[in-house]
Amino acid sequence: MSWDNTALLERARQGDEGACEDLLTENVGLIWSIVRRYYGRGVDSEDLYQLGCLGFLKAVRGFDPAYGCQFSTYAVPKIAGEIRRFLRDDGTVKVSRTVKENALTIRMARDKLSHRLGREPTLSELSEETGLLPEDIAAADTATTAVASLQSETGEEGLTLEGMLSDQGNMEEDVVERVTLRAAIDSLPDRERQVIHLRYYRSMTQDQAARVLGVSQVQVSRIEKKAMERLRGLLASPV
Repeated sequence: MSWDNTALLERARQGDEGACEDLLTENVGLIWSIVRRYYGRGVDSEDLYQLGCLGFLKAVRGFDPAYGCQFSTYAVPKIAGEIRRFLRDDGTVKVSRTVKENALTIRMARDKLSHRLGREPTLSELSEETGLLPEDIAAADTATTAVASLQSETGEEGLTLEGMLSDQGNMEEDVVERVTLRAAIDSLPDRERQVIHLRYYRSMTQDQAARVLGVSQVQVSRIEKKAMERLRGLLASPV
C-alpha cells in the first residue's frame, strides 16, 4: 500500500466518511473479485456487492497496522465473511424480496450509525436513517436472523429460551413437533417480538435492550415477561 493509501486508510479508521468512500472506490475490483465467488446463490449481484462493501468497511474500522499484514490480506476474509453470514442466515427462513432488501438497508445503516455514535442505534434512529417504520425494521431483523438455538444464551445471567420457556428436558424436540419457535415469535405483538429479538437473538441485556427501544429496563422486563407467557401458551397448545 502506498504512503497516500496508508494515510487514507488511517483517516478512514478515524471515522472520516469521505476517506471511507475513497477507499471503497479504490478497492472496487477487490470487492467484486470476492463477490463473484458467490454468484448463483439466489442473491442479486448488486446485493452481494453491498454486503461486500459492508464487510470492507468493517475491515477498515477493525484493522490495526500492528497486525503486521497488508490491509488487503485482513480485508478479504472480512468481505467474504459478511457475504457468507448473510447467505447462511438468509437460507434459514424464506422471506420476501422486499424484506431481504430492507434487511440489507438496515444492516448497512446499523453499522454506519454504530460507528458514528459509538453504540447500538435505537429503533427511532434506524427508522430516521433508513426511512423505514420501526415495526418494518423489527420484522426484517427477525425474519432474516438465523433461528436461535433454544440453548443460545442472552447477554446476562446465562438465560436461554429453553430455560425460560420450560423446565422439561426435551423442550427442543417438543417445539419441533408442535410449532417452530420462529412461527411462535412471529405471532407476538410488535414490541414483544422486538424485545425477544434483542434479548435472545442479539444477546443484549435488559438495560441494553431498553436503550435501543427508548424505554426503561423495568418496561423491558415486563414486556419480556408477557412475551414469555405468551410463548409458553403457544408452544403448549395442541396442534
